[in-house]
Amino acid sequence: MSADFLFELGTEELPPVALKSLSAALQSGVEEGLKKAGLNYTAIQSYCAPRRLAFLIKSLEAATPVKEVTVWGPPAKIAFDAEGKPSKAAEAFASKNGLSVDQLTTENDGKADKLVARQQAGGEQATDLIAAIISDSLAKLPIPKRMRWGASRTEFVRPVHWVVMLYGSEVVEGEILGVSSGRNSRGHRFHHNEEISLANACDYAEALRQAYVLVDRAERQALIIEQVNREASAINGTAVIDEDLLDEVTALVEWPVALTGKFEERFLQVPAEALISSMAEHQKYFHVVDSEGNLKPNFITLANIESKDPAQVIDGNERVIRPRLSDAAFFFETDKKHTLESQRERLKNIVFQAKLGSIFDKTERIAQLASRIAEQLGGDASKARRAGELSKADLVTEMVLEFDKMQGIAGYYYAINDGEDAEVAQALTEQYLPKFAGDKLPQTQTGTLIALADRLDTISGIFGIGQKPTGSKDPFGLRRASLGALRLMVEQDINLDLRALLEAAVAAHGSNIKDPAATVDDALSYMLERFRAWYEEDAIATEVYLAVAAKELSHPLDINARVLAVDAFAQMNEAQALAAANKRVSNILGKLDSAPGEQVNDALLSEAAEQQLAEAVAHKAESVAPLFAERRYADALAELASLREPVDTFFDQVMVMADDEALKNNRLALLAKLRGLFLQVADISLLAPAKG
Repeated sequence: MSADFLFELGTEELPPVALKSLSAALQSGVEEGLKKAGLNYTAIQSYCAPRRLAFLIKSLEAATPVKEVTVWGPPAKIAFDAEGKPSKAAEAFASKNGLSVDQLTTENDGKADKLVARQQAGGEQATDLIAAIISDSLAKLPIPKRMRWGASRTEFVRPVHWVVMLYGSEVVEGEILGVSSGRNSRGHRFHHNEEISLANACDYAEALRQAYVLVDRAERQALIIEQVNREASAINGTAVIDEDLLDEVTALVEWPVALTGKFEERFLQVPAEALISSMAEHQKYFHVVDSEGNLKPNFITLANIESKDPAQVIDGNERVIRPRLSDAAFFFETDKKHTLESQRERLKNIVFQAKLGSIFDKTERIAQLASRIAEQLGGDASKARRAGELSKADLVTEMVLEFDKMQGIAGYYYAINDGEDAEVAQALTEQYLPKFAGDKLPQTQTGTLIALADRLDTISGIFGIGQKPTGSKDPFGLRRASLGALRLMVEQDINLDLRALLEAAVAAHGSNIKDPAATVDDALSYMLERFRAWYEEDAIATEVYLAVAAKELSHPLDINARVLAVDAFAQMNEAQALAAANKRVSNILGKLDSAPGEQVNDALLSEAAEQQLAEAVAHKAESVAPLFAERRYADALAELASLREPVDTFFDQVMVMADDEALKNNRLALLAKLRGLFLQVADISLLAPAKG
């Protein structure tokens, strides 16, 4: 027998940014609990809205399956004495299984006669288990800070007002977070502010819909998107729907109604990003753009009520947003009265890190390093230096102090206002790119260089004062900074030595770093190790990266080219055989007291197989040389793949460690040359599977 089971937890308004994750975690916890208890069901549907977390378990079995459990005990000769009376071992075994000795049987397990306890397990009622499963799941929800209410010592993210637990049409009695269960839910706070008696678990979604609550989050979100797009279309615009804002708005309304408001066109003189930030962060409004992507003087808001007079709701929202936008306009005009150059002085009073100086000091280092890199790349060092100097000046502007997401963006607008070079201005925005994995990269060289210099300055400085990341702690975001720097160098084709760049970055810190050499070594090792995560994301095997890492290189662009080449080689039919051969050669050479000679004496090549291999190695060495020179590693490895046959033949037919010393040394020299060819790309012996 089975029936649908409904659970609903009614609360005060839940944190909107956490609602989605709380709902998902609750479902996951309940699924885990049901599996552990052995309760079968067909599906589980989660529901969530501002004042409730709920789920419906479809066709939940009434009880756990009944099964026979067999437990083997001590041998019969130990369980009974000579007179057939049970020993202490038999009594202990019976007691352990909750039986009397008379209830045990004696059976042969194929080796000896033993006591056996056979019992039926399972059959627990779902209604007896479900409350504990739910309570356990609620206790494990990812809630950073729980609260208490009233005189109760119960804790949850928000006060709990009602609990519904129905199995089919029957109430499952229990207590959740200090509240007894029942069948009464509650409707919309304004449209249907009264209790709803649920006749059956499967009635839930429709009953709440009739009470002006859309409990299905996905349905609610789809309706919001549809309404927002329709409102935007009505004013010949396109709504820009940010996913995070959409999730938050979905968690704020039970009965969404989209409405369009407007603001004065004079505000469009303010940077669009500031207006958008103000509308989204403070009021949760969606902004609208025209056919050319320019901001329109409109916004779309989601009301949580179906008003009889929507014009009143719109007017209220317009009254609220006007002072917000007026503030943004005031900050923009105030900031423009001061140049970014003059704002730099205020950076001297802001500490970057106690042992590494002020933000002003950091900009000096960024400017120095960025201009140096520009010179190495044949770029415009003067632009790089200027962008570095101005890179953090907007942090002290009124605009950024009010809207922190405007950092960099505000700098761009103020630089343009000051008459700075256009690329320098653009670089002020681009310095923070990429902000996260997969984010876009700077479009200008100057932006790329200060983005790189900024990250290298932070990494070298933090490592230099001994505060490198440990475990999950990374307060300065060095993992993200390292991956960002690697992406900038690889994807922007910056062919420079990362070790040399770190040495320059460390030197710029001066006496703040006590052990420059160790700092460079540690920072370089840490940064290059981030490549491993990068390639894992691209489904490139770890051993491929390790084969290249064994070369201990420090040019990221070159490392990436080698990894991609080795990954392509690893897919070839010849790869495993050649990797195994290289591993065999590596083991042989590793046991020698001294390295073999560099030259192969053709006169000592006595067997056909070694003559064939020597000829093939010499030929390939000549043909791949120009490929290596041009860093065409994939082409080089494809060429070397044809060595598989002569290598296999050599190991099948030739005794490397011959008794004749001259023959042995000549064969070792040949193998060293073979291995040296592959080592020009990577240590492919690491592609061979380890012996288990």
